Parts: sequence; structure tokens; C-alpha cells
Amino acid sequence: MKLKKLFKELDECQIKGSKETSITGITANSKLVAPGNLFIAKKGKTHDGGHYIPEAIEAGACAILTDLFDPSLKQIVQIIHPNPLAIESTLASEYYQHPSDELFMVGITGTNGKTTISFLIKSLLDAFHGPCGLIGTIEYIVGSHRYQATRTTPDVINNHKMLREMCASGSRSAVMEVTSHALDQGRVDKIDFDVAVFSNLTLDHLDYHVTMEQYCEAKKRLFTALEKSRKKTAPKWAVFNSDSPWAEQIMQGCSVNCLTYGIDQKADLRASKIRLGGQGTHAVVTYRGETVECFWPLAGRFNIYNCLAAMGVMLTRGIPLKALAEKMACLPTVRGRLEPVPNALDLKIYVDFAHSDDALLNVLETLTEIKKGKLIVVFGCGGDRDKTKRPKMAQACERFADLSIVTSDNPRSEDPQAICQEIVKGFTRQDAFLVEVDRRAAIQKAIEIAEPNDSILIAGKGHETYQVFAHKTIEFDDVKVAADICSQLNYSSNPS
Repeated sequence: MKLKKLFKELDECQIKGSKETSITGITANSKLVAPGNLFIAKKGKTHDGGHYIPEAIEAGACAILTDLFDPSLKQIVQIIHPNPLAIESTLASEYYQHPSDELFMVGITGTNGKTTISFLIKSLLDAFHGPCGLIGTIEYIVGSHRYQATRTTPDVINNHKMLREMCASGSRSAVMEVTSHALDQGRVDKIDFDVAVFSNLTLDHLDYHVTMEQYCEAKKRLFTALEKSRKKTAPKWAVFNSDSPWAEQIMQGCSVNCLTYGIDQKADLRASKIRLGGQGTHAVVTYRGETVECFWPLAGRFNIYNCLAAMGVMLTRGIPLKALAEKMACLPTVRGRLEPVPNALDLKIYVDFAHSDDALLNVLETLTEIKKGKLIVVFGCGGDRDKTKRPKMAQACERFADLSIVTSDNPRSEDPQAICQEIVKGFTRQDAFLVEVDRRAAIQKAIEIAEPNDSILIAGKGHETYQVFAHKTIEFDDVKVAADICSQLNYSSNPS
């Protein structure tokens, strides 16, 4: 694409050099520059892209977007804009030819439930609407390719790039998990969503947002953006969990079509007569006077909300309620979300991504309802993240668990022992917990302590296959580690 086309709508930019220059790609990461690329030298909170211009030129960049003209750089085209960051999304959308215009786009935001909801919606769209791509916490699904996710919501350039690749692969729709950080940092700007989903808002990320009100305002941006749509082909929809105390504030001022879902409060889509079980949930679901009986192969009250959210999105597409109920009865489970660990020790072992006190409460409440013996929890808290939730996580565990084993999560730059000490401040009883900083040893201790029919929850990391320390990242998969320990213990008990 030529620079004159890429910058055609950006009159405030000054192009110093030939507008006929063709570029082969755009990036804001100097380490990813390829020959012929446009390098966006933007200023972030911790880095100034201007410092990496020499590295970008060395790698073959043919043009630089920067805030200051440098007369010494005569061999390269310079595009001057006072704030390159402000136009990054416009350039990404233009370069990749507005891919979200060609897809039915669903964005999901909320503290908990985003991943499960996104996989449920993808499965339903695959069935009723055709091939669907996905961008989220566990993986990115682009056509027949699956990539391990590096972050829940990637940077704005990669988002537009993946959406274009989805279009090229034949996808008709795309589902995205949209974090509050991504909304605040503009990572989904110029992506035109058709439906936005709000799952819930609970205590988390206050290290970044400071207050719950600011956290809420960040989430709200997904819904205000619906009103500024380029697409005029179909009405926009906002799908809200009406049982969330923050739903009304998020909905306030939302001028697009709204569909609410819930259990306790009055809602357009509502579940009642709920029967929870270890293999799934039975409920009666009502939508605009129509009633169907549903079975969802997902355990727990919190998963009822996730299923209703997915059904709500599909109802905005005109899919009949009865057809949805039939399809959802056989949907696959989601990796790292109450994922069972098969074992020969007669233990019920589950791995779950719950890493906030609210998410932990939801999972523990579910296991309390279906457990037969004691409930043991292995958990920690991530380093360099919101510290206010650490004692609250302990309080959640003490409320439901017979024993908690406090361990490391992803300590990052913090001292793992210090994190554990902050967590245990939330316990009121000394006999409610043990501390074992080594995560593998903590999991082994839980399995050794447990007796047949006891339940063990290994919380915090879910689908992750690594553990991050200050100076290293190691392979660590809770499911594999627990399975290996069970096999070893079973062999030592039955060596023949």
C-alpha cells in the first residue's frame, strides 16, 4: 500500500518524502520491523518509540511515523504527527482494509466469564452462522490455525491483522475477549462490533484502574463505541447481565438495542427452576414469553450466566430459543475452567483459572454443592498485580474450603514468600491453611493429604502452561503436574 492511500484521511500528518512510497506492513515494535515496513514511533507509559528509530531503520523500515522531524534521516520517509499513538488504530484499520466490516463481530467484557462465554459463542456461531474466529485468553483461532495467546486482547495492529486473516480464511464472524486494559489503551479502536456483552464487574485490576468507578468507565467504552458504527447493515446490540450491580451504570446512556439476562432480577432472558449437578446444570429458560428446558454440560451457578450470555448473543441473530437449547446440550467444555484431572486415586481434582476473590467464591460454591468429602484448595496470587485482592482470596477459601494450601502463582518480579505472607493475612484461623511456596510441592501435598472422594481445586492458572518468576519462565501445567503426581502415588501404592 502506498503512503498517500494509507494517510489519505489524516490531513494533520506531514509527509516528508515521497507519498508514492509503498510499504509492506506496519508495526510499533522495532524488533518486528521487516524490510519495507512503516515503523510507528509512539510514546507509551514506559517507552518512547523514538528511541528505537535507528533499530527500525537498520531492520529495513522505509518510513517512520514520529512526532518530531529529524533532518539527519534523509534516506527515509518521515511522517510527522504530534501524537502517533492517537492515529495507530486508524492506520491499522486502513492498512488491513477495515476487516471488522466484513465480519459479524462480538466483543465480551467483564471481570469473570469472558473466556467461557467466548468459546460458547464461537461454538454456536460455527453451528448456526458459519466459520468463526476467536481472540482471547487461551488462544487465537484464525481459520484452521490455532495460536497460543500471548495476552487476552493483543495490540491494535495485531487485532486488525488477525481479523483480516480471518476474512481471508473464510470466517464469517469473530469473537473477542475485550479487557479493561485493552479498552483503556485503545487496543480495539476502529474495530466495529455488532454485539457487545457485559458479564460482570468485581474487584480486580485496581493496581491499574485505582477505583471501581474508573474500572467501570473503562468497560463502558465497549458499549459507547457501538453507537459510532461504520456498519449500517444490521442493528447493534448490547447484552447485559442484569444481576450485576454494575449493569445499570454500564447500560446508562447506551442507545443501541439491549438484551438483558439473569437469574435473580427481571431480565429478557431468564433461568429458573435450576438444578445443579457435577456433570452439568438443568434449568428452565424463558425469553419473551417462550419457555424451554435446558441442559448445559457446565457445572456451577456462575456458568448459568455464561450460558445465558451466549444464548443472548445468538437470539440477537434470530436463532430460535429451542434450537439454541438443543445445541448447547452438547457443547464442549473449556480448557482450564473447572477442568477435571483424571486419576486412579478416587479424588475429584479440578483445575480452574479463578484468580480473583469473586471468581474463587463462584468455583468454591459450585464444588461445595457437588462434593462428597473434604474440599482442599491450592492457590496463590500473581506478582506485580492488584495486591488488595490477596487477603480477600484467603477469605474466600476459608469460607468454603476445609483446607487451603497457599503457594506461588506467577510471582513475576516479587518475592514468592512475601506474596504468600500477604495472602495469609486474610485467614482468621491458623488451622485453615498451610504455606508451601513451591507450586508442585503444594499440589503434591494436597493430593497426599486428600482421601478417597475428597475434592481438590488447583486455582489461579487454569490453561496456562508456564510459571513466571523474576528472572526465568518455566514450563508448568497444573493439569499435567497433578496427573503426573497422581500416577506416581498410584504406582507407589500398587507397584505390581
